[in-house]
Amino acid sequence: MHRADFIPRKDADLLQWTANFTVSLAKIYERVGFPYPSYQKLVALRDDFKSKYAIAEAPETRTKATVRQKTEARTALVAALRQAASEYLTHNHLLSDSDRNNLGLPIHKKDHQPSPVADTKPETDVDTSIIGRLTIHFFEVGRPHKKGKPAGQHGAEIAWVMSETPVTEWTDLIHSQIDTNSPLTLEFKNSERGETIYFALRWENTRGEKGPWSEIESAIIP
Repeated sequence: MHRADFIPRKDADLLQWTANFTVSLAKIYERVGFPYPSYQKLVALRDDFKSKYAIAEAPETRTKATVRQKTEARTALVAALRQAASEYLTHNHLLSDSDRNNLGLPIHKKDHQPSPVADTKPETDVDTSIIGRLTIHFFEVGRPHKKGKPAGQHGAEIAWVMSETPVTEWTDLIHSQIDTNSPLTLEFKNSERGETIYFALRWENTRGEKGPWSEIESAIIP
């Protein structure tokens, strides 16, 4: 396995790694805030890959078709594993080094200096020049050329909602995602053009700790 990657390259090693990962995750997913539907999806993809791997490896059932099906199952499993790690585990401050070791995930090097919780709010600049897309540039106050994050910050979290009436409470922004580098892009269906999006951003440091929300802004989907 490459030192920078936690996914084994060989199919047999991936099966063993994923089996350990899902068993270990089952013990802690509630404590660390990992969504149960996402866990169920990983288990289903693991079992699908295991089944198709067995068929593709057996001499009596190995064909181009079964090998292709095995490869497709592996691709789906790996993509789901990477997404799950990226969204819920990599920067999850509730995950201890022991948890990471049990899951087979890399243990982060300790910062020489703690990453501070941001006390500033992201500034934004919204680009609506492309149909069906909002491109939200975010940056630290006072940064030249509207680029850059405060020291120690992993990225920015955006929370947003489509609403026909003005939104004034951050808790009403029901959609959320993290972006590590500006800009952040939201894509919408053609049928949603002309609708109003309300959104706010806040910084997140390398330990997953959040800064204060920015003011709620709005934009019309072009």
